Amino acid sequence: MSDSGIRAPQQLTTARLLLRCPVASDAEGIFARYSSDPEVTRYVGWPTHRHVDDTRAFLAFSDDQWDRRPAGPYLMCARGDGALLGSTGLMFETPHTAMTGYVLAADAWGRGYATEALAAIVDVAWTTGVERLYALCHAGHRASAHVLEKCGFGLEQTRRAYAEFPNLRPGRLEDVLCYARGMEKAGSLGAKR
Repeated sequence: MSDSGIRAPQQLTTARLLLRCPVASDAEGIFARYSSDPEVTRYVGWPTHRHVDDTRAFLAFSDDQWDRRPAGPYLMCARGDGALLGSTGLMFETPHTAMTGYVLAADAWGRGYATEALAAIVDVAWTTGVERLYALCHAGHRASAHVLEKCGFGLEQTRRAYAEFPNLRPGRLEDVLCYARGMEKAGSLGAKR
């Protein structure tokens, strides 16, 4: 929990997105839309879901994060029709340090959704007392790095042989780019409560 005790809203809206806390009934949709797709999960730090029970395990993790922390994972949905597009969120390491990331279904790529969602997550981090927000991305995943740069994250360092990407080359440590931003300039990036 943040020192201020502030909890993030479980639902946010942006111009085109509804970001909301996942619930148990989302398991099949998440599995079908993105968590079981090998191309979508290529550059994520968790294994492609082989069974919907893998997705249920993610939902249990999400519930735990929302119970114990100021925020947790959010699902990204289209505001117009409610279609599930992907997920994002915050994972707190300390009350003042959190990591973020995002994953989108393949048919949602290239439309600016990741940038729009990340801007909202930056606002959430700021309102919950985060002073340092960071993200890791595979050194070869230029599209993800570009999203982070557009949202005011700066490249801190390249971490050599740092993390496994289990869907890319299992068992091999890959280089990652560590992007971060302080929260002094956050706020009013686009999320509405």
